[in-house]
Amino acid sequence: MSHSVCVISSRAPYCGQVAREALDTALVSASYDIETSLLLIGDGVYQLLKGQDAGQIPRKSLLAMLQVLPLYGIETIHVDQVSLDERGINSEALQEGVTVLAEGELPQFIQQHSRVFNF
Repeated sequence: MSHSVCVISSRAPYCGQVAREALDTALVSASYDIETSLLLIGDGVYQLLKGQDAGQIPRKSLLAMLQVLPLYGIETIHVDQVSLDERGINSEALQEGVTVLAEGELPQFIQQHSRVFNF
């Protein structure tokens, strides 16, 4: 297994700093040329919804930050289908560049990585 990192984010985008910290961890990991994956589960899937307007609150847009991930070599964001289903979100409501993992694929996906950070 090559050295790789999976960052799991399960928090809503503007509920505290945890979602931001997960994204920062992914960016730092990728900036050191470590193969890095970002996996959004639970309420973390809300981070990918199109049309977010962080201007309504004094915060930077997480969606805008997610869109720069390809510049750091993180080409795809992975999201859990079960989490989408539980929240009534279809994949068309999400930003582009997202790979949806079907039910049952999550454990295998996570096991592909040598390090896992869970936020």
